[in-house]
Amino acid sequence: QVQLVESGGGLVQPGGSLRLSCAASGRTFSTYAMGWFRQAPGKEREFVAAVSRAGGGTNYADSVKGRFTISRDNAKNTVYLQMNSLKPEDTAIYYCARSIRADSSAVFEHQYNYWGQGTQVTVSS
Repeated sequence: QVQLVESGGGLVQPGGSLRLSCAASGRTFSTYAMGWFRQAPGKEREFVAAVSRAGGGTNYADSVKGRFTISRDNAKNTVYLQMNSLKPEDTAIYYCARSIRADSSAVFEHQYNYWGQGTQVTVSS
């Protein structure tokens, strides 16, 4: 069984930065791509970013491209989401998830089979 635990959320002012972390249990971390999704109040969960199993390939939603960076450290079984130039519309619960694929092409929820519990990110002055 795989467990994913996110951390690093919080309250930040517009224009600020946060780095989210997601620690994974188990020995298969480096076999699969990892992704981040988010869900804002009253909205459906949406894809944010994905990283391939070795970290060489990344994929981003248009809304975060150029501001967010996804990365991973397979030695630490951890995936990161560096978020810069944050906007109020980035306010959401952020979830990490393990893809069923090795590459970073998965953008739909059904392509991910393990999920963390989420961490709240609030962007407000």
